[in-house]
Amino acid sequence: MNERVARTAAEASVDDHIRSVAGISDALLRQLRQSLQRIDEINRVTRIISMNARIEAVRIGAAGRSFGVIAQEMDTLSRNVSETTQDIDRMAGETSLDLQTRLQHLQSDVRHTRLTGLALGNIDLIDRNLYERSCDVRWWATDPSLVDAALRPDGDSLGHASRRLSQILDSYTVYFDLVLAGLDGRILANGRPNQYASVGTDVAAEAWFQSAVRTRSGDDYGFQSVHASALAGGERALVYSCTVRHGGRVDGAPLAVLGIVFRWDALAQTIVTRTPLSEAEWPRSRVCIVDDDGRILADSNPRADQDALDFDGRDTLFASPRAAVDTSWRGRPHCVAHAASPGYETYRTGWHSVIVQAIG
Repeated sequence: MNERVARTAAEASVDDHIRSVAGISDALLRQLRQSLQRIDEINRVTRIISMNARIEAVRIGAAGRSFGVIAQEMDTLSRNVSETTQDIDRMAGETSLDLQTRLQHLQSDVRHTRLTGLALGNIDLIDRNLYERSCDVRWWATDPSLVDAALRPDGDSLGHASRRLSQILDSYTVYFDLVLAGLDGRILANGRPNQYASVGTDVAAEAWFQSAVRTRSGDDYGFQSVHASALAGGERALVYSCTVRHGGRVDGAPLAVLGIVFRWDALAQTIVTRTPLSEAEWPRSRVCIVDDDGRILADSNPRADQDALDFDGRDTLFASPRAAVDTSWRGRPHCVAHAASPGYETYRTGWHSVIVQAIG
């Protein structure tokens, strides 16, 4: 029994506990009013006895005078008891209303603080993880095998580059594939040729390729946001890119572009679905990562069939680094908690973490 209680407590949020306290307060008020009702019932019996005593005193005349005195005192006592029970009932009602108001404010404050904290934790994890991806692509773009393949794109050098990319992929399982593209946008080699037949594919129009070509040194990188990538068989991916330069130097002449195809859902969906909400909260909660336009990049409820998250006051909320509002969403009151990308080191996604939770 104790283990079950402990487990239930562990699964409940602070919000749930405050709601429980409010329920206990309501129960205590009901019990108090039931007790006052029983006192009123006793008081009615007292008044009946008092009335009978007065009748008896009148009937027996002078000999019943003492009954009249007792009846009068019983009336006084009855009135005092009645006034006292009314005062107690009034004060109990006022105290209960004040307590409920304070608990509602506390519940709202705690909910806002806790959910924005969880939202911040989610986007911070993403920023930190993706910072490493921006470092990976700049580091690997200096690999001698890629420089050699870009300079002499023959069978031997491209085969060596492919094997080198494959070796990297064996150690970094967060990627679908690594691809090397010439400056004309044609893919020369990739690390998973048996899984993704991308060699020869024209990627010149892709955002990741174009943004890399526009960079001025090997210290910079290109990027393409969440999309269904043909380089990963249509899976949702992010692509980071960097120019491969002469001599592997950051200031060398551009020779090719390295693209690293990141498994987005493996990171983002894991983060949103493992957000530490209580068991009681999950059925009424939704956790998302969205961009500035509200486009959903990750969603704890992928079956929601929505491309964007929209609600009253979204732009105002997104303008704040970290905040929460209570608003109507889909006809029901909801708390919408938000945290903007805080950035990590030199990297910042610029995205938003949102937790939407039904109230009540």
